[in-house]
Amino acid sequence: MTTSSAARRAAFRAKVNARQGLLVPGAFNAMSARIIEDAGFEALYLTGAGVTNMSLGLPDLGFIGLHEIAEHTARVRDAIELPIIVDADTGFGNALNVRRTIRTLERSGADAVQLEDQIMPKKCGHFAGKEVISTSEMLGKIQAAVDAREDENLLIIARTDAAAVHGIEAAIERGQRFVEAGADVLFIEATESLTDIERLPGLIDIPQLINIVIGGKTPTQSREKLAGLGYSIVLYANAALQGAVLGMQRALGTLQAQGRLDEDATLVAPFSERQRLVNKPLYDALDKKYAARD
Repeated sequence: MTTSSAARRAAFRAKVNARQGLLVPGAFNAMSARIIEDAGFEALYLTGAGVTNMSLGLPDLGFIGLHEIAEHTARVRDAIELPIIVDADTGFGNALNVRRTIRTLERSGADAVQLEDQIMPKKCGHFAGKEVISTSEMLGKIQAAVDAREDENLLIIARTDAAAVHGIEAAIERGQRFVEAGADVLFIEATESLTDIERLPGLIDIPQLINIVIGGKTPTQSREKLAGLGYSIVLYANAALQGAVLGMQRALGTLQAQGRLDEDATLVAPFSERQRLVNKPLYDALDKKYAARD
């Protein structure tokens, strides 16, 4: 752990504890992470669904493992300075696997790690047919995660999908137990009613995350309203992914239809903008600095 990583995690914990609706978009690779940072956001979420969709072309059904998500975490950490929340799905196994997952992701550059209580293989939180493990098994995973971290400011985000399986009251009860086990942030996934959205922050005294899936089950609310309710993190895990898909479809549709594609700012980012985002001027300067001299 470097001094800079310790300071970054401590500052991020303070922002989360402030419970002011920190708006966090999801990244699926290093380039999307650079765009998020460039847009002025204060943190990002490395989405397992996004990595699965964009790297494998597969649905979010538990197809990626620890090695893949750790590699993506390291690439994103190398590209940006923002705090990174890493979606670690179920922790990729039992409590012992969770211990290794936390240690691996912390060393890869994570500032927070999210674990969920679905059975393996998991499903997207807004898919039908989910199942969850027992509360006691998930408590063991949370305790293992808390014990495994080297930096106490690495946040452990405990997610429950129990609302879709056993109802919202069961999810709330699980959430209370997760807090007792040491979770730093609670994430009750796929909250479907506005009434439940409004009451959850007042029921459990811990920072809470709400996930807004575009087209999903949770009603979309403004960041301002959610901040006023007391949510700590307002997550848009795949806004960038869905925007990128639409952008590719539009640009390639035009190319297919017209047989050519010019530098049209309504369809593609300019060549110069692409180079700016990958920091090419820095590498031009370094190339000049290190060039061989007679």
